[in-house]
Amino acid sequence: MAIVVIMTLPSVSGAQTGGAAGLPPEKVRQFLDLANNPEVKAWLEGKVATPSPKSDPPFAEAISDWATAVDDRMNGLANAIPRVPTEITHALAVISRDVNSGKPGLVAGIMAAVLAIGFGAEWLIRQALARVRMTAVRDSGQGVLAEAVALLTFALTSGASFLVFEWPPLLRKVVLTLLVAAITFRFVYTATQWLVGFSRTGSPPSDWSMPLAASDAEGYFWLRRISLIAGILLIGSATVSIMPFLGFSMEVRRLAALSFGMGILATGIEVVWRRPGSPSSAVASSLLTLYLITLWIAWVGGFLGLLFIGIYTLVLPALMRGAGHLAQVFVNRAQLTGAIGLVVNVVVVRGARALVIGLAVAWLAYVWRYSATALTDSEIGKIVVNGLLNAIVILLVADLLWQSSKALINHRLDLVDQTGSTPGDEARRGRLRTLLPIFRNTLAVFIGAVAALTILSGLGVQIAPLIAGAGIFGVAIGFGSQTLVKDVLSGVFYMLDDAFRVGEYIQSGSYKGTVESFSLRSVRLRHHRGPIYTVPFGELGAVENLSRDWVIDKMTINVTYDSDVELARKLIKKVGQELAADPEFAADTLQPLKMQGVDSFGDFAIVLRLKLMTKPGVQFAIRRRAFMMIKKAFDENGIKIAVPTVHVEGGGEAAAAAHQLQQAQKKALAGETVEGEAAA
Repeated sequence: MAIVVIMTLPSVSGAQTGGAAGLPPEKVRQFLDLANNPEVKAWLEGKVATPSPKSDPPFAEAISDWATAVDDRMNGLANAIPRVPTEITHALAVISRDVNSGKPGLVAGIMAAVLAIGFGAEWLIRQALARVRMTAVRDSGQGVLAEAVALLTFALTSGASFLVFEWPPLLRKVVLTLLVAAITFRFVYTATQWLVGFSRTGSPPSDWSMPLAASDAEGYFWLRRISLIAGILLIGSATVSIMPFLGFSMEVRRLAALSFGMGILATGIEVVWRRPGSPSSAVASSLLTLYLITLWIAWVGGFLGLLFIGIYTLVLPALMRGAGHLAQVFVNRAQLTGAIGLVVNVVVVRGARALVIGLAVAWLAYVWRYSATALTDSEIGKIVVNGLLNAIVILLVADLLWQSSKALINHRLDLVDQTGSTPGDEARRGRLRTLLPIFRNTLAVFIGAVAALTILSGLGVQIAPLIAGAGIFGVAIGFGSQTLVKDVLSGVFYMLDDAFRVGEYIQSGSYKGTVESFSLRSVRLRHHRGPIYTVPFGELGAVENLSRDWVIDKMTINVTYDSDVELARKLIKKVGQELAADPEFAADTLQPLKMQGVDSFGDFAIVLRLKLMTKPGVQFAIRRRAFMMIKKAFDENGIKIAVPTVHVEGGGEAAAAAHQLQQAQKKALAGETVEGEAAA
């Protein structure tokens, strides 16, 4: 509104000046002064120049835009066909005048000379490396290093030999583009040789070969086909890159690119039907052929994002396996051991696979600007697509961290069983076997949570409210689930106090058994008779650990009062010494069996107390063997084990006669009673 008023001010001022009203009112004069202020004018111009943000088109409009874009692209390609001869004639004239400078074959001659210099330098460096016997030591992986040095020499020498001279601008661009394509083809060809199991000087060791090349014939097949596809792709890319400098229009350049794509498509279909080592039905080959044709049509329609996703579906698994296999071979040849070797193995192997995926994602992000999302100019679509691409990279990093950490923890758990057998080593072994699995699970949850929050942040989700909400939710759980919180906290303090470990036998109230495992809130106890108790930490209370350090087993033996106690003590001591010298029990016996003395005089026996100190859990077997040996020794030396008996003592012959007389009187009385009852 202010701009409209300013635009009408000159006419208003003129009308008022020319009229009888004279000068404008005071407020109008103030407005004019304010409008003529340079700062106000700059602010108004900035507001006018700032465009309003575009709103996201609806789905129907997006579909319409996609269809329109594809239709325009197809019409452009169709209209470009009649212009091809004219543009080729014009390009040939440009090549003759500006590139070759009137000298036919100048570009070809320069390329031949530059490549010859590169090959010559490569040959010299190979000879030098052969003299120092680097390429001869193939088992140490130096053959690959020598190959890389030779290729790098070829690339640097050929490039430097061209750049050292001054060339016309157009000639420089053409030759550099072709030279980059040639160098790239050399690298791709060499990498393919190693992937399929062939090298420049012969076949490498068997562990270099991939599942892609199970035999020599199969290896040569894939080497030729991959090289052909790479050659068509690189030549086509170089040609299309040069065409703008020669005056070709965009539509003709697209037509040329699609023509080279036809060559790649034909090679791919030929590979589908003739590939060795992968017998498949005609139906499967037909479906795969249709899939390749669909990808080419997507390319024609301009859906580059869909095109590369389809290509990744075909080639990315094989590339990942190949990269992982080569990385594993290099790691094996380095012969690293211990924790460092384990970490290097995980980082290199999984890092190589992650690098392949990362490069694929980066290229897909680069070409995605040509996709349907970019055509619709949808901000939400761009955020989602970029967030998904970033999510893949985040997941790769999270996977690398998790696999490295898990490998280290598992390696440490494996080393636990290889430690010594001293009590200190056993205590340390049990503690690590208890705590490391908990730490591994906690680390997995932490890495997963951080990765999920980072992915959500990349997708445009505000994670601060989520974190705050999680805190509030945690407080609500704390109030509503006090038992759960009690169990978790009790478990944490049990672990801090080192109250028990995996493999130890504990007892708490009516629960007892061997600790098999535990979670954040409960422990699993295996009773010695087989049942399993799952006990929450909050219900354990005081824990009696029967497997820590050592145990003292107390035993009692009852002997008769006429036994020689001193002889019994000597026999028990001898039995204890024999058990301590027995190879079956020697390692577990800390103090041999011995008699502590007479414990008490019982009603029927003298009670002897014995003591034995052993490692936890083995006292039962030693006790049983000791009882057997003591019984045998006592029998051989006339010492009797006392048992409860009832002893009845009478008064001799007189008492027996009185007893008989008493019994006779009872019988006579019983007979008279019976006769009286009968008479009555």
